[in-house]
Amino acid sequence: MAAQQVTNPTSDSEFFSPYRPDGKLYGFICVVTGATLPIGRSIVFELAAHGAACVYACSPTLDPSNGQSASIKNFDSASAELAADVNKEYPNTKVIGYPLDIANEQETLGLIDDVLNACGRLDVWVCAAGWLGPAGIDKTGPRELQRGWEANGLAPFFALRYAPASMAKLCSKGSYPNAAPKDVAYGSIIVVSSVASTYGGSGVRINCISPGQIDIGVDLQGLDMKGMSLPPAASQSREIQKEHIGLERAGLPIEVARVVGFLASGFSSYITGANLVVDGGAS
Repeated sequence: MAAQQVTNPTSDSEFFSPYRPDGKLYGFICVVTGATLPIGRSIVFELAAHGAACVYACSPTLDPSNGQSASIKNFDSASAELAADVNKEYPNTKVIGYPLDIANEQETLGLIDDVLNACGRLDVWVCAAGWLGPAGIDKTGPRELQRGWEANGLAPFFALRYAPASMAKLCSKGSYPNAAPKDVAYGSIIVVSSVASTYGGSGVRINCISPGQIDIGVDLQGLDMKGMSLPPAASQSREIQKEHIGLERAGLPIEVARVVGFLASGFSSYITGANLVVDGGAS
């Protein structure tokens, strides 16, 4: 009697097939909010390093430090600089600057329509435009509370509400560079510093990243922080970091971005509903 051949369930099964075993994102279309901020910028680079075909680099239409309207000229300049810097290292990834009010439902739906009309598919959505808020409740007023709710509540809600159905759409190979067909419904939604969730039965994985203290290159010592969303200057002290952080230092934006790359790729194909704490052992 001939022995039955046993198929490796993780080699090319229907559950694993959307993702490459090398973690590459060839053909993937990604959306990153807060893309011109330090962590978001690093995330765009990381997705490009994984081989994503296209990244919609979305930036808020408000200045995150003061809530005032940002100029289109500044947005265009920052987006063009980001695209140029990414393409120096990863020329096969197209980076599209996209102005987006993350708390506006119609703008979110418009972004999804634009992505599907241009590329026919949506695979990864990263919410990285969260708002830290004032250092304490004594410095928090109704305006700050509203801004925090919009950035940290409404923006992830709209992504979770509308992106999964778009990620389920299938398409043939497109005509844009680095395109690939999509014949299985799947996707990944990653919320930086918010709640993790699951979207059962859709093939869409939803995970959260909770960063600790991240060094974004701003020296807070002596800085006038009135009206700004920044932590206390003492948190940058080496003594304080050694006392409160296991690794005795602040993290870097790229260290958050690498976790995003992991969660977007096939390396995390059986992870959903998880909250990955990236705080150097502070919690």
